[in-house]
Amino acid sequence: MAGRKGELMTETSIKHHLEFENISKCFYRKDTNGITYALDDINFSAEDGEFISIVGPSGCGKSTILRLIAGLIVPTTGSIYLDEERIEGPGIKRGLVFQQHSLFPWLKVEDNVAFGLKGKKDKQEIQERVEKLIKMVGLEEFHDSFPHQLSGGMAQRVALIRTMINNPPVFLLDEPLGALDAFTRMNIQDELLEMRKRNPQIMIMVTHDVDEAIYMSTRVLIMTPNPGRIKKDLKIDLPYPRNRVSDEFMEYRKEIMKELDFDTNENK
Repeated sequence: MAGRKGELMTETSIKHHLEFENISKCFYRKDTNGITYALDDINFSAEDGEFISIVGPSGCGKSTILRLIAGLIVPTTGSIYLDEERIEGPGIKRGLVFQQHSLFPWLKVEDNVAFGLKGKKDKQEIQERVEKLIKMVGLEEFHDSFPHQLSGGMAQRVALIRTMINNPPVFLLDEPLGALDAFTRMNIQDELLEMRKRNPQIMIMVTHDVDEAIYMSTRVLIMTPNPGRIKKDLKIDLPYPRNRVSDEFMEYRKEIMKELDFDTNENK
């Protein structure tokens, strides 16, 4: 198989690689009869094992970046490549989890998790994979429950493993923990990091929580709005598991808050 730049590639030699090249995105607005520039000249790349968080004020294009990677929208200019193939629409190599779990209310937990595998695997293999993931997130007793019988944290765990069951090389998270209470949120953060340890794919998360970004990520993209641009690509050089109150952790927090122009309000 030939790559985008002409080199030969095989399935065993491929290390998943995501690349943004000169991406801009515009939207037409009916209310103003004009054009809104959501993103301008976005360039970055990601490899297997990287966990990238995107932070920045509302309107800086964070979720637009995820939607572009997922293939739900197309760039106005520039190109996005995964494994040397240009992204031009949705595909099974990219899984997206939203803030709202979006589970099918008429399906039980195990059927929600298995939904993406219907017609692809034999029934026994599907059942084995579903049971393994449900056990991993501690929901064995709820496999036969419907979404309305779950707490918000439980439902979000189901949404995570429903996407994860297809083992996508790129795992996209659009503020998946934003609606959860603090303790549930921290527990699921740790579960996501365990998922990453078991399957080191590319993980990209949008979050408004700076501490969450530092706790989970290998890199943090700090964005500015109008239009959205990457102000800084910050490597988080801390070992896992991370101490949320260590001096090193707090130094990263101060640096990100300064880049976001919140350094003077740090203690408010």
